[in-house]
Amino acid sequence: MGFAAIARVTEDRWITCSAVDNLQFGLKVGDELEVKTTLCDDIRKNPRAIIIDNVSEDPEYHNHHTPRIYKLKSYISIPIIRRDGTFFGTLCAIDPNPNSLKEFKVQEMFRLFAELISFHLETIEQAQADKILLEKKNSLIEEKEVEKNEAYKILSETEKKLIEKNISLEKMNHELEAFNYISSHDLQEPLRKIQFFTDIIEREEENKLSDKAKTAFTKIRSSAFRMQNLINDLLAYSRTKFDERKFEKKDLNIITKEIIEDLVEETENKNAQFDLLDLGKLSIIEFQFRQLLYNLMSNSLKFANPERQLVIKLSSEIIVGSKSEHEKLSSDKNYSKITIADNGIGFDQMYSEKIFGLFQSLHTKTLKSTGIGLTIVKKIVENHNGFIKAEGILNQGAKFEIFIPVE
Repeated sequence: MGFAAIARVTEDRWITCSAVDNLQFGLKVGDELEVKTTLCDDIRKNPRAIIIDNVSEDPEYHNHHTPRIYKLKSYISIPIIRRDGTFFGTLCAIDPNPNSLKEFKVQEMFRLFAELISFHLETIEQAQADKILLEKKNSLIEEKEVEKNEAYKILSETEKKLIEKNISLEKMNHELEAFNYISSHDLQEPLRKIQFFTDIIEREEENKLSDKAKTAFTKIRSSAFRMQNLINDLLAYSRTKFDERKFEKKDLNIITKEIIEDLVEETENKNAQFDLLDLGKLSIIEFQFRQLLYNLMSNSLKFANPERQLVIKLSSEIIVGSKSEHEKLSSDKNYSKITIADNGIGFDQMYSEKIFGLFQSLHTKTLKSTGIGLTIVKKIVENHNGFIKAEGILNQGAKFEIFIPVE
């Protein structure tokens, strides 16, 4: 596409926030178009994607004034919606030549980036609000020449809570930057390649494929679809408030068996065996807990010892906090203790905390790993008011114990 832009669109303004202009269209950051001349105005009124491969062949837009004004043949625009549901603007692109924009990979890429832009907007605006509040606090301290504690007392409860959030803002921003990088690059790049090549196979080679190859092709498409769902789930997870998440009582045995089915290819390649004991039912946020189990089971497969058959054992039991040696458990609560253990290559116990850090992977020299899997696991456990403990013995295996409060 010759021209692409992020636009802030209101009832009376279309403003360029960012642009890539290979058509010498002439728009730079801060420049405006007359909003009524744009298709983005239609999207503002009715937030939906508008995608045109070839204007002259499009039944809805072949006589629309926008293509005539801007001499475009192909067009795509996706609404950018804030978390509170309000309309911000659009992510759009145009070109004077026809294009293939209705393909799955193109549409999903644009939708994903529109989600990420919305995510960034919220982060930036929150940081700005916190900065203003911090400046207000500092100003109060300077003007009244009192101790910080005294200045703190004169603030409202709302201001106090926001100031407290500032303490962890730097750490949060670091993690957000890392997460955004993963979302916008590490996760998207392989997905785009998978979708690109499966599109080619489907369009040009399907009739030449054997039944075995067609089965493999179906699995590739299924994997790409699952990865797309993973990205969407991660974005939803990062953008949803804790108290808005829905806890439901779910059978962990059913979820685990479905995950094992998803991992059938990896299981066969590693000649792995699952030893699944009764995991019972638990009140959980399903899509998050599914990801937690998937990450841990996938990790076991990834770090198998090639010199012996891999055995992955999953079990669960109800324990009383007061009878547990885990120092973080409350003595007056019961916990579901879920254990996932394997006889893979393991790890040195000195790294039992480090492995949960963002981008921390202990085996990057021999195995490709983004170093985010266990970070996500820990975040999900914490989101269930629980704790996770890792134990490892180098060249013998790894064990993860998850403690979730039982209501």
